[in-house]
Amino acid sequence: MAEPQRADDRLVPAAQRRKAAKQQEPGTRNAPSVSFRTVDSLSPLRDLLRERSVRHGDFTLASGARSSYYIDARATTMTGRGLLLVGKAGHEAIRAAGWEPDHVGGLTLGADPVAYAVAAHATRLGHALNAFTVRKRAKGHGAGRQIEGGLPAGAKVVVVDDTATSGGSLLRAAEAVVAADARVLGMLVLVDRDEGGRERVARAGHELRAVFAAAELL
Repeated sequence: MAEPQRADDRLVPAAQRRKAAKQQEPGTRNAPSVSFRTVDSLSPLRDLLRERSVRHGDFTLASGARSSYYIDARATTMTGRGLLLVGKAGHEAIRAAGWEPDHVGGLTLGADPVAYAVAAHATRLGHALNAFTVRKRAKGHGAGRQIEGGLPAGAKVVVVDDTATSGGSLLRAAEAVVAADARVLGMLVLVDRDEGGRERVARAGHELRAVFAAAELL
């Protein structure tokens, strides 16, 4: 009989990971499947997001929707430890999706630390991957660019962001990428709030993957 793989070396559906976690943590709330991920390696990142990024109250989101909770992902993604964990998780999610990008990036500001962390982690592993930033609007001076960091024509891109609600930021970034004659392979977010963003992105012809569903953090 073949030797069983270690949990850190195999990718399994998110639903299976949550089932295993529920057995270890009684009372853990179930959540919809959003991605493929490693079994145990996401626990430190999940815990860090819960500690630093999840807030409860009355909030108005960037989409204009009201919410009883807010996930300030940058409180995690801009910490040194968060960058290390996000880079690893994001890179693993991209590989699990079967995408082979040469660039990652998205709409500033939320996407920036995610893209930089993923590119740095991939490069440390010997996988050539560069990051870029999409401005909300093109500069009114200098070269007048909307995309910073260099995105050559023909580049294969995964558009990233820290969270997804309506999917608007992802689609704005994708429009800029396509306008630069690059190709969008897919989209990846750290947290999907499951409030229509996935469906809106799908209608535009893109696949959205997420490291976590918001329900996993509440």
